Amino acid sequence: MATMAMKRGNSMAGVRRNSGGYGSWMSIVILVLFLLLAPVGYFFGSGMYSSTSIDDNDFSTRIGKQDVDWRAKLALQHIRSLFSKKVIDIIKASTDDLGPLSLDSFRKSNLSASWKFTDQEIVIGNNSSPTEIKESSRNWTPTGKQEKTLDGHSQSVDTPAKLARRQLRDKRRETRAADLVKKDDDVIIKLENAAIERSKSVDSAVLGKYSIWRKENDNENIDTTIRLVRDQMIMARVYMSIATMKNKTVLARELQSQLKESQRSLGDATADADLNRSVGEKVKAMGQLLSKAKSQIYDCKLVTGKLRAMLQSADEQVRSLKKQSMFLSQLAAKTIPNGIHCLSMRLTIDYYLLPPEKRIFPRSENLENPDLYHYALFSDNVLAASVVVNSTIKNAKEPEKHVFHLVSDKLNFGAMNMWFLLNPPGKATIHVENVDEFKWLNSSYCPVLRQLESAAMKEYYFRSDHQTTGSSNLKYRNPKYLSMLNHLRFYLPQVYPKLNKILFLDDDIVVQKDLTGLWRVDLNGKVNGAVETCGESFHRFDKYLNFSNPHIARNFDPNACGWAYGMNMFDLEVWKKKDITGIYHKWQNMNEDRVLWKLGTLPPGLMTFYGLTHPLDKSWHVLGLGYNPSVDKKDIEKAAVIHYNGNMKPWLELAMTKYRSYWVKYIKFDHPYVRGCKLGE
Repeated sequence: MATMAMKRGNSMAGVRRNSGGYGSWMSIVILVLFLLLAPVGYFFGSGMYSSTSIDDNDFSTRIGKQDVDWRAKLALQHIRSLFSKKVIDIIKASTDDLGPLSLDSFRKSNLSASWKFTDQEIVIGNNSSPTEIKESSRNWTPTGKQEKTLDGHSQSVDTPAKLARRQLRDKRRETRAADLVKKDDDVIIKLENAAIERSKSVDSAVLGKYSIWRKENDNENIDTTIRLVRDQMIMARVYMSIATMKNKTVLARELQSQLKESQRSLGDATADADLNRSVGEKVKAMGQLLSKAKSQIYDCKLVTGKLRAMLQSADEQVRSLKKQSMFLSQLAAKTIPNGIHCLSMRLTIDYYLLPPEKRIFPRSENLENPDLYHYALFSDNVLAASVVVNSTIKNAKEPEKHVFHLVSDKLNFGAMNMWFLLNPPGKATIHVENVDEFKWLNSSYCPVLRQLESAAMKEYYFRSDHQTTGSSNLKYRNPKYLSMLNHLRFYLPQVYPKLNKILFLDDDIVVQKDLTGLWRVDLNGKVNGAVETCGESFHRFDKYLNFSNPHIARNFDPNACGWAYGMNMFDLEVWKKKDITGIYHKWQNMNEDRVLWKLGTLPPGLMTFYGLTHPLDKSWHVLGLGYNPSVDKKDIEKAAVIHYNGNMKPWLELAMTKYRSYWVKYIKFDHPYVRGCKLGE
């Protein structure tokens, strides 16, 4: 026993000696090796694990080469329970060269779970040899790329999978781009269709038949022969020009001769029904000649250039004709037809042949009665003024309560008096005055008169070689802007000091209903009752006033709604309290050089009555019959007053025929003076 104890003691002492030396170091190595290889074993999982046990003798032989103690054997026995022999071989090979499966390579490369083996199908299992698994592990690469070495450098090459994904992405992008283009095309088509629908409501007599946005007929095949002939004539001119340039004189003469034949067959026809029966033969002959010319001298570049030159020439002609049309329309707007001039002259002669006692209108006591309905009408057109008075009286429920205050100029004063002396307005009261007899209306009191007498204004109006000949300048040279009749509307309290309210009427309106309801409208302390004209974005303040001027920009809103002169209810008592005439004078003095607005009465009216205008219901006053061909007929028939504002006045030849009947029905065509001056319907 003592001997055995001694041996055990010696053995334990040996162990202690080894623990302090080689045994201790070997334990640390095994522990580190276990920590290194445990994660790697997790990567291989069950596929790399085999149920086959490691042979005890082989295992002992492998580790028998090392001098380890029983603790090392115990640790290795635990590892044996975790890994198969094949796995141990793989782990040993991997740890020898720190290949792709080493823990350091995972840490440095930041590999993720999406990485996989490439180049070959690898199945790690019981039948895989350690050498195969080792070689497979060395070919580990990221998904979608292959590592190839060229001249010692590595580069990544797209795999078929990545190329397929890229093709799918490109295809999706093309599809999205096509969808966007299609949407843009759809939007353009919708806009074109909307423009075409709007253009259908425009009177072709006013704007002309040609419009790129307008379909003249719903049937595209109508009048196809005329269109074909015109197209052939265009191409004939193109080929004739090219033939002349290339010295093809015979072909040029043939084209010129056939072109004359086509022009002769077309004539003044505007529809296929107007064409001659022989036009078919001419079309056929021209077609054959054009085919011949195309085969001989066709050059795409030359044809394109000639067509572009013809288009530019046509565009210049259209622009020139447009300017000429605008000039003529402005000229026609400020002229007086011969019939109206004849009527005024005959009435004037007869008036001054009357004795003074017969020139007096009855019921003069009503002129200053504030309980009656008073109208202010300033005009130099006898026929127009007669329509205003006649239409008002015919539609009035109590004509005896209506009083008309007419003011004309010296030239037409006699004619205006004579007409209403011969054609009294029934039981209504009427009075005619001469604006030149208003002695208080002089240049020292009225700024616009002082400006009209200035040298600059005279040069602007009367200089024959004026440089600016645009349509806008021509518009503002209309004589009405020189007449004080046009500016007298700003002096109503001075002209009628005894009245409380007065309804101002232009001479280009027609009254269709009784207007007495306007005197019962509450203006809410405002001076001017008028119909606003800015239903959308049109006729706002920035259309009339120069908002680049600081005086305008500081005092007015560019989006403020405009209103219309033509039928305005003025509260003269509030007018006097607010000193409306003084406000008008202030702005008129500031506009001596026409820097705030151009000539006219509406811009200063908008400024003078800014914030002092009460909007009336639109049914009281419908505008646009002198320029807008698309005024709704229902609105016209419901309106109390219709207004021919614009250049196309109903007494002019350029008036729109669709609206003229509303005005014509109040003219006495059977009157001797009207018949004598040939003022027929």
